[in-house]
Amino acid sequence: MHPLPVDEDPRRSLWRRVREYAVPPPMIETATARRSVGDWAGACAAANIDVDLRPRDLTRTHGRDLTGRLRADLRHLAPDLLRWHMPRTAPDGLLRPGATVTLARYAADGPHGPRPVWLVVRTPPAWAAGGQRMSLALWDGERLHDGSRGHPRPRPGRRFRFDLHRHLWDARRAHELRHRSGADHPAGDGAQAPVTVEPGLLPPGHHCAVDRWAEEARILLRDTGRTAGAVTVRIDARHRIVLHLSGAGPVPQAVRAEPPDADTAFTVLPLLPDAATYVLPDLDLLRAGAIEAGRLHPLVAAALAPGHTVTGPPPGPDPGQPHLVECRGDRHRVALVDGVLVPLDHTPDEMRREELLVELTGTPLPCLRFLDRAHRRPDCLTGVRERLDHGDTDGALAVVGNLLGPQARLRDGPLKDALEEAALRRLAHGLYRAGLSGPADHRVLPAPARRRDHRSHPRHATRR
Repeated sequence: MHPLPVDEDPRRSLWRRVREYAVPPPMIETATARRSVGDWAGACAAANIDVDLRPRDLTRTHGRDLTGRLRADLRHLAPDLLRWHMPRTAPDGLLRPGATVTLARYAADGPHGPRPVWLVVRTPPAWAAGGQRMSLALWDGERLHDGSRGHPRPRPGRRFRFDLHRHLWDARRAHELRHRSGADHPAGDGAQAPVTVEPGLLPPGHHCAVDRWAEEARILLRDTGRTAGAVTVRIDARHRIVLHLSGAGPVPQAVRAEPPDADTAFTVLPLLPDAATYVLPDLDLLRAGAIEAGRLHPLVAAALAPGHTVTGPPPGPDPGQPHLVECRGDRHRVALVDGVLVPLDHTPDEMRREELLVELTGTPLPCLRFLDRAHRRPDCLTGVRERLDHGDTDGALAVVGNLLGPQARLRDGPLKDALEEAALRRLAHGLYRAGLSGPADHRVLPAPARRRDHRSHPRHATRR
């Protein structure tokens, strides 16, 4: 059976673009190098993650045990791997805005006994998502100085629970991805616990990991202190399924999937996280032949395709190689000189005369047309926009610099507009982080003006 072309499946096409642009190789290399020497904060900075917690201050407020466990988790946090697996939305594959994802849970000492504390990562609301940055914080349900001010959903959600899937962010357990994704069993071999799904419950073209539902549901139930019961599965915005699991035993038990009896089942029953509901996108791309294992994150590739050959990104055009343009019946060269893209076969005086003729509605030379197109609408414009949308500003500027030169002055056009829009989006995110923009009840208000005595002379200086 031959794999389907990527263009025939929108989901595969989306995730292929995400894997190409969302987490660039330089980010992975820098974050890995900093994490390997114990610099977890530097690794977060390399992966565009803001840190809204200070472990040194937590001993006084949350106790030594929690601080020690938190420090151990932070030392092994792979922020580039976390960004790789974060939930995303169609059609652009950008980070899901306004989400709070649980990474770990702890028990802190409180005045009324132990209370839960969550290590979470948050994505900003859509209007402040420029740069695709995230923030790392500690949430205990009471404190509001953890970076949650102005966030639409600061509380940990049920759909995105990476505390039950630590292999998606913890470098110590990244190898578990092979088993938890079902990659150690061929698709549809029936090796997993059977799940009986009534006809019509699953929409056509779904990408649900039905073979993994039984085991993942038992993991979710064990987290709630049970070994059997019912679990809700969210397929999409309009489709829900309830799984009924019998008691655990040495032999996998059959699992029955049925429609819910009432709407209250969605809020009362445990919800299977999205990471356990759908087939892992990387596994789907590998099985379809839409991506090579060497193009995946190194930790993901080591788990899904052991012994693979590392292949870096395809080499880009050599910035020192001149572009060839058919001009006046000859082949002219356009190349970078002193950091600027210029035609090599035209003198500066000739170029000034031709530019003057163009301003007088004359027909520009092919070399001039090439320069103008490169400044306004180059062939790499789509790739530049993708990189800017996913927050890879350095990568986008490198592509522009390799084409036009680091000293080039952009002309008005789509390329300049894309760079300016990205800069405005990053500015909006900075205002959001500073509390200077967003909902009025979360903004930082200016300090009240001092009351001043507006009399022209002090009372003691007046004449009697």
